[in-house]
Amino acid sequence: MNENQQNPDSTDLDRIHAAVKREKPDTQPGREGAPLWVFIASMAVMVLGGGYAGAYVGGFNFEQNDAFVGKPTDTRPIQLGDAVQLDPFQLAMKKGATVYNNCQGCHQMNGGGQPGLIPPLAGSDWVNKGSERLVRVVLHGLSGPVTVKGNTYNNVMPPQGHLNDKELSYVLTYIRNSWDNKADLITPEMVAKIRDEVKTHVGPWTQATLDPFKDKEIPGEAPAAPAP
Repeated sequence: MNENQQNPDSTDLDRIHAAVKREKPDTQPGREGAPLWVFIASMAVMVLGGGYAGAYVGGFNFEQNDAFVGKPTDTRPIQLGDAVQLDPFQLAMKKGATVYNNCQGCHQMNGGGQPGLIPPLAGSDWVNKGSERLVRVVLHGLSGPVTVKGNTYNNVMPPQGHLNDKELSYVLTYIRNSWDNKADLITPEMVAKIRDEVKTHVGPWTQATLDPFKDKEIPGEAPAAPAP
């Protein structure tokens, strides 16, 4: 046979192999694919079942489907609502805690301050005594070394006069009655009185300029803070 001629047997064998590859494998008994109508029916059942469960079982409301039964009960002692009237001390403490968020970056959440830089508010005579000195400090700020509880702190407190009279009275009442502090409330009227008196003052106070007011209380009626 000429070497350029193909073997007819090998050519037939290649065609047979190609034909076998095109054939689908035989399906084993019991493993036949599910008919199309079964798939469509299953999808319809899932859609209808989900719609029924959403409409009649739990609803699509989180309050009906969360891990709690009903709404969680607020157990805090101060209940807010149109029919609930807070007494002046409760109101000042609640509002003052919110305003104090602007202060805790320096004075810390526990009122402890920062050693050598920011004086503490907890147990401080600057907080518990001399309400007039305290209001002057928050209105115009404080600069230079100050001595608090026997320690010296040297920094600058920025003025907080941008806060209104109510906000200042709330936060001052809050710090005067937190962290074991105990002092009378400071009212918005008291803050307004001092604000008017120092309206021409420029720049921050120093310990020396505030010494005349260290024991001076702002005149005016204020509800006494409850016993701790």
